[in-house]
Amino acid sequence: VQLVESGGGLVQPGGSLRLSCAASGFTFSFSNHVMSWYRKAPGKEREWVATILSVGGSTNYADSVKGRFTISRDNAKNMLYLQMNSLKSEDTAVYYCNAVIGFTGSWGQGTQVTVSS
Repeated sequence: VQLVESGGGLVQPGGSLRLSCAASGFTFSFSNHVMSWYRKAPGKEREWVATILSVGGSTNYADSVKGRFTISRDNAKNMLYLQMNSLKSEDTAVYYCNAVIGFTGSWGQGTQVTVSS
């Protein structure tokens, strides 16, 4: 399994970014798996941001991003997304894509998001 994130960058407070995660090594539309976004800010532990299930497509969000971030997937393209709106300085972090298939977890290399004026 390989996960490659992209879409990070520098954005002003109140702005938006869309992160992408290209997944390979497993079939998005046919495997039972869980896809998530996590983030790690400087000096802090890695924290969970959002999750989407392959079966049913239900989503769940951390309270800190609920109502501002949207996780989604494109099964035809094997892609995971994180739409981030109303960004705040405290959203500054390296964002990681995570896939759990059975009992095996995989991580991408991360993409930096910096929210600053």
